[in-house]
Amino acid sequence: MSTQTSDGSGFGEYDRFVYVTAALAALNGLLFGFDTGVISGAFLYIERSFQMTSLFGVQLGTAWVEGLVVSGALVGAVVGAAVGGRLADRIGRRRLILIGAVVFFVGSLLMAVAPTVEILVIGRIIDGLAIGFASMVGPLYISEISPPKIRGSLVSLNQLAVTSGILVSYFVNYAFAGSGAWRLMLGAGMIPAVVLGVGMLFMPESPRWLIEQGREDDAREVLSRTRDQATVREEISDIKETVAVESNDLRELFEPWVRPMLIVGIGLAAFQQVTGINTVIYYAPTILSSTGFGDSASILATVGIGVVNVVMTVVAISIIDKVGRRPLLLVGLGGMTVTLVVLGAVFYLPGLSGVLGWVATASLMLYVAFFAIGLGPVFWLLISEIYPLSVRGSAAGVATVVNWAANLAVALTFLRIVELMGQSGTFWLYAALSLVGLAFCYFLVPETKGRSLEEIEADFRESAVGGDAVNMTGDEAQPRDDD
Repeated sequence: MSTQTSDGSGFGEYDRFVYVTAALAALNGLLFGFDTGVISGAFLYIERSFQMTSLFGVQLGTAWVEGLVVSGALVGAVVGAAVGGRLADRIGRRRLILIGAVVFFVGSLLMAVAPTVEILVIGRIIDGLAIGFASMVGPLYISEISPPKIRGSLVSLNQLAVTSGILVSYFVNYAFAGSGAWRLMLGAGMIPAVVLGVGMLFMPESPRWLIEQGREDDAREVLSRTRDQATVREEISDIKETVAVESNDLRELFEPWVRPMLIVGIGLAAFQQVTGINTVIYYAPTILSSTGFGDSASILATVGIGVVNVVMTVVAISIIDKVGRRPLLLVGLGGMTVTLVVLGAVFYLPGLSGVLGWVATASLMLYVAFFAIGLGPVFWLLISEIYPLSVRGSAAGVATVVNWAANLAVALTFLRIVELMGQSGTFWLYAALSLVGLAFCYFLVPETKGRSLEEIEADFRESAVGGDAVNMTGDEAQPRDDD
């Protein structure tokens, strides 16, 4: 039988189980990504099926109704993330994943059979609730079941699943575009929901949550499937010590020693969205068609952007536990800033109609590539690592709520900002926000590579008690004396 070293390295029986578990849990990300991407293609045909001027008998106008159809899932996601964090702490990570799979199935089914636009919007909101659950509990569950040495790459599987879900949705849209079968496009989301729900029936609960509930024997059994016995004893001891000093009170979120972590999570959540990534996901065909590309060429280029997103996420997964979190964030945000400046210049300079589409496409692809190695995976990883165990679900939920709220704000304001500032000004605004995000990460985001979750928490506690700063730049997040 293959074995694993006590530091969690190597590849053997323990690794196979944790990789399978992490890959299955990462289907949460696939649901997230699929719903994000599928509406862009389906909407072209939805608006031909319904009279989209009123909702529930109230005359709102076409623009508002169309906006609610597209952004209904984002509204639901904000609510799902808001309640999902607390639910994850109360009922456990695994149960919440199961509930999310059922809710997503119901929402997808409702959209597929919707007889009216009102039912379609309700289905979108229900899907959004499941996405809100999935976006915070997926990374959280994976981080708590993973050995420290490979935690970064395993949690980042969730972001790979997100990008894969977006790409799959593009292909699904293309497959049904000829017949205009938007119901099949939206209903296809039931398939991964079933796979996730059935698969999680056979997966264990998070060992850290089990110990917090006083179920040490159950936690030991779970850890024994992913670590050797020496590591299991040491890790259980560390978790029990951590649980012993925690208050299990939401007010702990606002304790002075927790506040820096809360700021980091909220800041990264906002910057991941306000730097413009979902303008590319939602509006890439619109952006490219404005450069002179035809509809088919714009859709094909969008598929190319989706491929770049997946490939660069794979690159990030392969190096995140070697290079660390901070370097990827800094390189990613730096590259996003430069490419957004170039993209703005492309739309500003006159007389480039012959090459405008190609330059814009290249800039968008590079922008997505830098996002995919930095803010894309690292945000979800860090919010699953840096919070204390007793409020980890709730804290991750706060960051996820901010993320979805910022996502909604960007989706609703992008076209209006373009009207006010032009395309050049809009992309330069996102470039400026990317630069601010770069400074935020440089000064405030800690490195967590190679540290157990209990060691990360202990470092923050000790730094608060001793008045020291947490080491931001080293390989390990250890406190340092600023004197």
